[in-house]
Amino acid sequence: MIAAVGHPKDRALAAAILDYETRAARYWPIEVVEVKAERADNASTSASVRAREGDRIRARAGDVATKVACDASGQSMSSERFAAWLQGEREAARDVVFMIGGAFGLDDGLRDGANIRLSLAPWTLPHELARLVLAEQLYRAGTIVRGEPYHK
Repeated sequence: MIAAVGHPKDRALAAAILDYETRAARYWPIEVVEVKAERADNASTSASVRAREGDRIRARAGDVATKVACDASGQSMSSERFAAWLQGEREAARDVVFMIGGAFGLDDGLRDGANIRLSLAPWTLPHELARLVLAEQLYRAGTIVRGEPYHK
């Protein structure tokens, strides 16, 4: 499962995300859940916005076996290592949820309670771009596991 705050507003980016999520679904059972982004006003703090968005992700993700917080401070993996890890989760019949926060990032409780913190890049990405990078890597991981030519 991919649990992300908000939906892509830019049409071209939305199309690219959908394309890679569709490609990745050939290899992995993928469910995409978009939770409503919290509207920030002058009275809101970034922590309160993240907390409300985090509550929405928790409610939709349920009790998934392996929680992955997509966060710039997380560990980075090569595409090959990511593919091997994901295949291991699948072989162990563990469900995985990849959690992507909104404009202010991922809720501290979700990040701290995750089984894994995964960095999609060494820098902070806009949440829509993070979703695209994740979808492309899920697709790439599938091609690696099956020995297909996409991954070079």
